[in-house]
Amino acid sequence: MYKVLKEEILSKNPKLIIAKTLVIALHVVGIIGLSIPEYRDLFLRLTPLQLLSSLFLILAFHKGWSDAFPIFAAAAFWLGFGSELIGIHTGYLYGDYVYGTTLGPKLWEVPIIIGVNWFILVYLTGTVFYKIANDYYAAILGATAMTAIDYIMEPVAVALDMWYWKFEIIPFSNYAGWFGVAFLIHLIFRKANFAKGNSLANFLLLCIILFFSVLNFTLAV
Repeated sequence: MYKVLKEEILSKNPKLIIAKTLVIALHVVGIIGLSIPEYRDLFLRLTPLQLLSSLFLILAFHKGWSDAFPIFAAAAFWLGFGSELIGIHTGYLYGDYVYGTTLGPKLWEVPIIIGVNWFILVYLTGTVFYKIANDYYAAILGATAMTAIDYIMEPVAVALDMWYWKFEIIPFSNYAGWFGVAFLIHLIFRKANFAKGNSLANFLLLCIILFFSVLNFTLAV
């Protein structure tokens, strides 16, 4: 009976089962590698590849390939990246901080991959609430979810040389700025005319949240 049920599940969507297994493996291995000091440097160098693998998996299960989708993707990337440029060079939006080396090559002192990170988080949190009818309500919920995720990420990011805050204090302006920029990009996500369902999105988002939550304990931050 179990074998029959298992085969039936796999036959329905083997691609999704394989993708979920890969997501779990990547995040579990990442937690282990980053939690063991002897292997941490190696896994830190792999951080941009981890983000790119998440991007690849999102796109593999994305269904709304209309002309509006690449416009949204570009807007998410450049608005997120641009907000970080403002933050790094002026202290506005987020507060006074600088990026470390973990996130890879930089353009004007901001890691290029950070724009990908903005796209990924907006896409995933936007997909969670895509069935809500009111665009503004959905954008508020999406931005709130992203701000909560940022709260979980911040101590881990500092511990892993992703970025550093002046006086080692994470200011309230960081969360306010994060919410504001996220809300704007979420509105663009809502207004863009493309299909927003993604069968992997919720699972991937949950794994990301668990990934940073567990690292908060294993890194003792």
